[in-house]
Amino acid sequence: MPKKIPMRQCLGCREMKPKKELIRVVRSPEGEVSLDFKGKKPGRGAYVCPDPACLAKARKSRALERAFSCQMPEEVYAALEAQMREGQDG
Repeated sequence: MPKKIPMRQCLGCREMKPKKELIRVVRSPEGEVSLDFKGKKPGRGAYVCPDPACLAKARKSRALERAFSCQMPEEVYAALEAQMREGQDG
């Protein structure tokens, strides 16, 4: 029997993709939002494709605000975009 691949939905394009292909955006119990490339950080997670266009779509539709039930400051999106660029380089 083949091993089951966990699937998650991207907040930007709304497509179901294997969890390993997506970047986890996590809100820690303290309320701090960051990108989790390993998928191990504690807290509430939401997933987005490693594509800045998907992050832009998620931002426009306020998907992160809905996923985390809190307001997202502009600095959070800027930090996420920067982390995404760094993650792609490294």
